[in-house]
Amino acid sequence: MPQPTILLLHGFAESRAIWHNFTQQFPTHYRLLALDLLGHGANTEGIQDYTMEAQAQYVAEQLRQEGVEQALVIGHSMGGYVALALAEAHPELVQGLVLFHSTALPDTEEKKANRAKNQDFVRRHGVKKFMGSFIRPLFAPANREQLTEAQEFLEAIGKITPEATVLGGLEAMKNRPDRTEVLRTAKFPVLFIGGQDDVAVSVESLLPQLALPAQSHALLLANVGHLGYLEQPEVTRRAVLNFAASVFNGSRAAN
Repeated sequence: MPQPTILLLHGFAESRAIWHNFTQQFPTHYRLLALDLLGHGANTEGIQDYTMEAQAQYVAEQLRQEGVEQALVIGHSMGGYVALALAEAHPELVQGLVLFHSTALPDTEEKKANRAKNQDFVRRHGVKKFMGSFIRPLFAPANREQLTEAQEFLEAIGKITPEATVLGGLEAMKNRPDRTEVLRTAKFPVLFIGGQDDVAVSVESLLPQLALPAQSHALLLANVGHLGYLEQPEVTRRAVLNFAASVFNGSRAAN
């Protein structure tokens, strides 16, 4: 029987480094794969296409190169958009899905306008200045003062992200399609993790999505924004590991 594999996909202007501390206490019988998505981290050479579809194809190729036939896919924010695109194009690769502060809905017109404003700001002022104001509001108000190291950690990753990646990522997120049908037809279980103070993916927008998959689980957290893996690492880690155990045990039972 193949080793149970957990694939971790980071969000916009992040890198695989965000998962390092979060996964330190994962059981050793899991195989962990944390990728740098196209344009991010150490994966910045020769990237032309930042769309969720291109990202998903890259992920599928990496899984095949690693000999992984199926994985539990955890996607934070934009990583969740990539995971949904992967599940749409290659459902056979997805054994379970965690939407970690992510959504199957497309951008609203207001959100698209905000992304366009962010693109304009980056073009005029650069990535470093943009990250100086972009990261802090992603934390819940209650966490902004005490989690300064976490904030600085994410800002440091964001500030070395190439401008082409930031602009391309914003454009790709702005134009991504509605993928609620992926949830509606999913043959794998889905875990939603949401924060009640999330300014990027509101709990209100998540609630109708919880009813779409045949097997749906949810963790909705008070005093958490968009970054539960940093704001409530123990609680979110436990939820992910409990979900992983049910996904992999359920698969063995089915076999």
